Amino acid sequence: MHPVVNQLIQLEELILIRDEQKFMSGDAHLDNLNAAIKGMTAKLPRDIREHAEKLTNKQQSAIVPIAEQVCSGCGMTLPISLVQAVRLAREVHSCPNCARMLYFVESAAKRIASKRRRTGRQKGGIARFSAPSLMIPELSSASVEDVIAEMASKMEAEGFVEGSDKLVEAALQREAIVSTAVGHELAVPHVRGVEGGGLALAVGLSSKGIQWDGDCDQPTRIVVFIVIPTAASAFYLKLLAGLAETFSDADARKTLLDEKGAEGLWKALQKLTRKTVK
Repeated sequence: MHPVVNQLIQLEELILIRDEQKFMSGDAHLDNLNAAIKGMTAKLPRDIREHAEKLTNKQQSAIVPIAEQVCSGCGMTLPISLVQAVRLAREVHSCPNCARMLYFVESAAKRIASKRRRTGRQKGGIARFSAPSLMIPELSSASVEDVIAEMASKMEAEGFVEGSDKLVEAALQREAIVSTAVGHELAVPHVRGVEGGGLALAVGLSSKGIQWDGDCDQPTRIVVFIVIPTAASAFYLKLLAGLAETFSDADARKTLLDEKGAEGLWKALQKLTRKTVK
């Protein structure tokens, strides 16, 4: 991978993590993140830096992956010659449609697109991203790494993703930067750039609790594991805000944690998030 492309990917991740902190842990990590973003931005070549800042100021990702010859930022099918040039990584290339800079991933986890029925009522709320089969009423794992592996494996077993091992690796890399523990017994581990379909989430409960982040006063008992395509990065922040709002209420957490079966958990999740996740 071109070294500047690698810098841009790291910078993009830091910017997105900074945005998350507004909904997760407030100002706790913002100073460090802002300093890291400023320092990494300054190291970019001037033309690349100016182009990245222009895109970021428009609330757009500066760099996005190619997924099956398609720009994951705008959905345009790219010329094969451009895909090959990006893959060779001798210089930095941009999408001719949206101007986002591009990179190629040789091997990554993949979202399996759901088959939509032509008839029937359209799903709304949390049901657009999940299903009863992705509910785990009692997680068997007790550590952060094992919980993430259990939930990623569940997603793969139920036919929502391919490459759960790569999901685990990416999720743990994200945890190493800043914990995804939101507080109020909630953690939201996630992986971005999972292309091939829409956003998907699984929910797992732990009656004993998991020590997710040493800075949190309470152990984590509700875990929401999310895979996010690049195009849904902005919406994910709204989803995160909705989940944080829902489970900041102790009664809502108790309602969810009282459920002992997948169907009951699913129905409770839908009811609790009806007003906060749309």
